[in-house]
Amino acid sequence: MTSTSTSTCVVQQHSHDAPNHIMLEAMPPSQHSTDDTTSNEPPDGFSALEKWNHPRINVYRSFATFWSFLVMGSNDAAYGLETYYNLSYTIVSLIFLSPLVGYTLAAFLNHRIHTSLGQRGVALLGPGCHLIAYVVNCLHPPYPVLVVSFIFAGFGNGLEDAAWNAWIGNMANANELLGLLHGVYGLGAVLAPLIATSMIAQAHMPWFHFYYVMVGCAVVELATCSACFWKATGAVFRAANSHSIEENKKGGLRDALFKRPSARVTWLCSLFLLGYVGCEVALGGWIVTFMIRVRHGGAFASGMTATGFWLGITVGRIILGFVTPRVGEKLAIAGYILLSMACGLVLWLVPQFYASAVAVSLQGFFLGPLFPGAVVMVTKLLPRHLHVSSIGFCAAFGGSGAAILPFAVGALAQAKGVQVLQPFIIALSGAIFLAWLGLPRVSKVQRSE
Repeated sequence: MTSTSTSTCVVQQHSHDAPNHIMLEAMPPSQHSTDDTTSNEPPDGFSALEKWNHPRINVYRSFATFWSFLVMGSNDAAYGLETYYNLSYTIVSLIFLSPLVGYTLAAFLNHRIHTSLGQRGVALLGPGCHLIAYVVNCLHPPYPVLVVSFIFAGFGNGLEDAAWNAWIGNMANANELLGLLHGVYGLGAVLAPLIATSMIAQAHMPWFHFYYVMVGCAVVELATCSACFWKATGAVFRAANSHSIEENKKGGLRDALFKRPSARVTWLCSLFLLGYVGCEVALGGWIVTFMIRVRHGGAFASGMTATGFWLGITVGRIILGFVTPRVGEKLAIAGYILLSMACGLVLWLVPQFYASAVAVSLQGFFLGPLFPGAVVMVTKLLPRHLHVSSIGFCAAFGGSGAAILPFAVGALAQAKGVQVLQPFIIALSGAIFLAWLGLPRVSKVQRSE
């Protein structure tokens, strides 16, 4: 973070965190026929689910995807820009908008990349875009160039978010695995403010030195992903998903958006993810400024509240990821939202620094499992041939929340002060609670085999 007068903005670009994603169906077991370890599953690939450790190549691929999410979590931050570039809240919030361009581009190209280049293409393009963005940031260019560099980072996030979430989301024990995957994302978001705060506020290094670290992480990401997914070519993807491609000809995005009951699920989940990603990104992005300006904390202590928030998300995803399937996604997620709103009220109404720091960490804890839970809910509520189209649309729609809603907070903060953060987050949490309650019961929805 920056010295005492410096505001710090921690910015999430995807979202996340946004799993499942864009125009993609996870590869069934038959995709691994080119690997050394063969599978005994039926040729259609749908009669049995893969595991993270079977076939054996999945162990290495799981590690590669987890590292990618660690980089994505660390990537989703911009430190010290407001002071360094002498920017207003509104202008610095453009950093929230630029990744949406890359994320939207990934939404349109993701299916084509998979059918032509396979997961190998994602393994090369995603880390490659990260590397380009970080090298540019290391050069601390004029601010408009920086905005463009985050477009590259957003494109890489969009490709990897889609590919790795869909791949892991179709494995056995998907709820737990997605919780771990997104927990690793949260771990990256914990480590990034910690490292950046130490470098900027404690060691008095310029903000762009943090991206030297990110360049090294992206190099490791490129090496591991390309090595582990090298055999997952476009030909393998087309052969493995030929059955699903035929199924999708019967429905697709039109049915997912305009044919009941699928349209109800798609639109409600899209609105839910729009609001959830907006809550997470706006809170994570503006909490440091809130703690400095409203709670009058020091730069280092305020920066640590961002670490606490992302640590809460990380721990929540890992722990509650095992709780959610045992309670049921519908009931569990509703409860998590209400608990996060209660923590938000403490953060808003108790004017004490340490109480606010604890409250925002707990808020992150209960927000953490919302995205993985929503992904699993979509796969349970919709027939298989609509998973790709519906989840892809939900992810793209939700990704816009990572750009539009934090930008709205920045504009409001410029006009009314950053104290608008908490009432904004609470109102948004209430909206996603209503959207979640509108989803049908899983037991009433016919599931395809």
